[in-house]
Amino acid sequence: MIQRPENLARHELIGLSVIVAESTDNGLVGISGMIVDETRNTFLVETERGLKRIPKSKTSLTFTLQNGQKVKVLGSILISQPENRINKKIKSSRWKL
Repeated sequence: MIQRPENLARHELIGLSVIVAESTDNGLVGISGMIVDETRNTFLVETERGLKRIPKSKTSLTFTLQNGQKVKVLGSILISQPENRINKKIKSSRWKL
């Protein structure tokens, strides 16, 4: 379980609720659902209308943690294979809590 929002990028994201808050592609803004899979550059999100592939780059994503807290993250800091993100150094200035 994710205890602190600043540790979000170092945890498993599959199963979390997500909303695309901002994107250079206006068609992606507002897509919401649950993350069901993750690759180096994308999330696969299960929405009410089916599965949508969301790129990590050029998006800002709002995650809802298990305790109900919302965390907005720049997708660019999540670009990495999920298993390699644990060792990545992350600047706290990229978090918006």
